[in-house]
Amino acid sequence: MELEYPEDLRYLDSHEYVRLDGEIATIGISEYAIDQLGDLVFLELPEVGDSLEIGESFGHIESVKAVEDLYPPVSGTVIERNEAMIDEPELIADDPYGDGWLLKVRVENPDDELDDTLTATEYRAQVEGEE
Repeated sequence: MELEYPEDLRYLDSHEYVRLDGEIATIGISEYAIDQLGDLVFLELPEVGDSLEIGESFGHIESVKAVEDLYPPVSGTVIERNEAMIDEPELIADDPYGDGWLLKVRVENPDDELDDTLTATEYRAQVEGEE
């Protein structure tokens, strides 16, 4: 299976992605991470109104193989969480870059937030180097 790395996203080396649209960031996990985890069985996300800080875990995702902490690519306030994915985490794998998003966050300083993220090309090179 050929994995996707959409060019309009930025990535963390811990496999989260972010799509920034003005001051609204959509956060999810990459297709590569889902492929490595296998069947997803549980997802824990913060509540609307919670603050996220870069470098601090905001929840975790569990598969039949492992439990992984989730880290935000940006700092900000959670304005929406994808309840459908909490109820049925296995659906994330169907469309990780579309309907399978996890959180929407209002970012305070959009220009500075992506400094520590990877481009699609950089992320692809990193994960394909892990195999």
